[in-house]
Amino acid sequence: MLDLDVHETLFILSAFIFQLILIIHFALRRWHFDLAIRFGPAVYALSLPAAGVSLYLLLSGESWYIWMGGFLYLTWAIYGFSVEYIRKIEWRNSFYWPVMGPYVTLYLATVMFYWWPLGLVYKLLWYGYTGIFIISTYLNVTSHQKSKLILKESRL
Repeated sequence: MLDLDVHETLFILSAFIFQLILIIHFALRRWHFDLAIRFGPAVYALSLPAAGVSLYLLLSGESWYIWMGGFLYLTWAIYGFSVEYIRKIEWRNSFYWPVMGPYVTLYLATVMFYWWPLGLVYKLLWYGYTGIFIISTYLNVTSHQKSKLILKESRL
């Protein structure tokens, strides 16, 4: 049995909830692109409670690698929301590198700061997260092909 304190439990829940949100979003984007676009802002908005958890962990004296994930999620969400929903920059299908570079870097930093510290808390959690990260990545990559098809169809 795991002997986790409240802070470790909050971190673990935050990490897994983040990845499950991504899986749901990427699956929607793959099979119901219109719904993913409509509910996409919710993925970004969920960074607010994640940042709240990170703030609590920071103020509770936890190590930086435990609380960093939520703040990175918030940073990625602010950037992503402003690029996709405020400025409406199309960067995925045209690979607009000045936007794509920071977006992907912030996304991967968020994932890594939720994933890597799990190994310090409990190694089996790290392996479990690896499994759902693989699923998330597969859905993410394959869902972009769907958006390209929709974009091509809309041009016809």
